[in-house]
Amino acid sequence: MSSPQRIHYLGPQGSFTHQAADDVLHEFLPEGEEGELVPEGDVRRIMSAVQAGDDWGVIAWENNVEGYVVPNLDMMIDSAHVAAFARVGVTIEFDAFTAPSEGIPLTEVSAHPHGLAQCSRYIESAGLRPVPAASNAAACRDIRPGQVALGPRICGSLYGLRTLAAGVQDYQGAHTDFLVLDRRESSLRRLRDDVRMQNVEHESVIAFIPLSTGPGVLANALDVFRDAGLNMTSFISRPIKGNDGTYSFIATIDAAPWQTNFKGALNRLIAAGTWIKTLAVYARRERPNPPVTSWMLPQGGVSSNDSSQDEIRKELLW
Repeated sequence: MSSPQRIHYLGPQGSFTHQAADDVLHEFLPEGEEGELVPEGDVRRIMSAVQAGDDWGVIAWENNVEGYVVPNLDMMIDSAHVAAFARVGVTIEFDAFTAPSEGIPLTEVSAHPHGLAQCSRYIESAGLRPVPAASNAAACRDIRPGQVALGPRICGSLYGLRTLAAGVQDYQGAHTDFLVLDRRESSLRRLRDDVRMQNVEHESVIAFIPLSTGPGVLANALDVFRDAGLNMTSFISRPIKGNDGTYSFIATIDAAPWQTNFKGALNRLIAAGTWIKTLAVYARRERPNPPVTSWMLPQGGVSSNDSSQDEIRKELLW
């Protein structure tokens, strides 16, 4: 019998990544194949386990409140042999917990930095001092006297905690997407050979670095995607650490690298002197395309249909 497919996730048990890894176990393993969930103390260990052999990893990628999980993004850019072949989403809801015998004043609140940011209103109203933790589940597991821990509801029963308040997140409908990692060659083979994926549209995440800098270099690179008829749904930059004025750019494209127009665009960029790396390719999910209405916009800016902002427009265009 073959050994079970090991899936490494950011532990301890009860983390949102644990929930995502469990979803991966049921959704992506072939019927009858066994799986084993392995908690890790940090994402670097997850990456190392994937690069070392045939194991999978699950890492948080993007949250619809706080955006990309930047340390994980940077590790994907820097990894030697890792790429993602799937993306899964988890609804994010936080409960506030205390130790069961808590009797002293509560002064601190602990969670992953993204968790703290997503519960900022509750933290402020309770007058608590934020204390970052490696993960939300770790905050619940390691809770100290005088401390509130924020985490998934399952952590209450897992770690024998008392629920102080339920659903303390700032925004209802928050969710986090996670990437499922494998060694690069295995991810590509899985995507190309899986008959279930043959008629599926794909989405790709690529990182690219123009090897020359100056006016128009980035605009010219983006023109290549536009001229190929490719839809870009996300675009961000990350500094190349320790080198002023140099950046890597990360784009999410509605296509797979083996499709003719996308492959041609990548080849044109390489020929023009651009370094490119594919970070992820996965089945494209249906996404809403709502208009951006005025109530979504930050204050202090202007738009063409806002006649009440003439003074701000003058300041902006001076």
